[in-house]
Amino acid sequence: MELKKFVEIAQPLGVLGIKVSQHDSLIAQWHSEGECRRNVYSVTKSFTSCAVGFALQEGILSLDEKLVDAFSQDLPETIHHNLEKATVRDLLTMHLGQAEPALMGDQRPLYAQDDWVKMSLSFPFTYEPGTHFLYNNVGPYLAGVLVQRRSGCDLVSYLTPRLFSHLGIKRPAWESDPLGNSFGAGGLFLTLSELHKFGLFYLNKGEWEGKQLLSGKWIEESTRQYSDAPYAYLFWRGKYNSYRADGKYSQYSIILPDHAAVVSLVSECRKGEELMDAIYSEICPQL
Repeated sequence: MELKKFVEIAQPLGVLGIKVSQHDSLIAQWHSEGECRRNVYSVTKSFTSCAVGFALQEGILSLDEKLVDAFSQDLPETIHHNLEKATVRDLLTMHLGQAEPALMGDQRPLYAQDDWVKMSLSFPFTYEPGTHFLYNNVGPYLAGVLVQRRSGCDLVSYLTPRLFSHLGIKRPAWESDPLGNSFGAGGLFLTLSELHKFGLFYLNKGEWEGKQLLSGKWIEESTRQYSDAPYAYLFWRGKYNSYRADGKYSQYSIILPDHAAVVSLVSECRKGEELMDAIYSEICPQL
């Protein structure tokens, strides 16, 4: 694969590195500097989706659980009828029913409250869950907290024996809330190569080095589009029948099942649409 034209477009946009694999072989890569761990921002959400998959596989939670049951000790005094209807699945699809996004990057340092679970459930549930798409950090945060409560450990400790150790990812840093819960919506730090391995793990439907670690059925379910919005269970959908882990400033691991390929990037890009157009026009047609 030829990357020259892509790099000419992408480097001025802030791309720092790219890896492209097809049929389990690395076919192209480029770096502007050595690899280091970087904040992959909302790519973290896809790791939380993965953690939910392991928790389902182990029978410690259900997507059909009502939030009023799963978080029975954290509810507001008055429970809105839309909150009563919300389920764990709604945490993953960005259809929770809240009208305003919360726990976003520029909001988190400003909250007076330390208990973000109670705070999140106290925000208005304006819409019936499942009816309105709103990109919102509350859903993945609560999903991550639920996995932690049911497993008895933080998300790094939960994913280490199930995922990270198999992929050769040494214990990564992960942002936490004021009470010490891993923040399931953001703040995971990875290298480009570590991010790329995650994409390959999903391309191979949960299999790694001959071991089926995570259910292939879960990976199919969690990466399928569920509404008019191009979104699955904490993964974005895209062109070429692709899906991706997607973080602020263009941190991507793009899985293209029809081409048996993964394209991963780390960036400091403020023009994400231009960069995504370059991936679709310069990288994907070569696969």
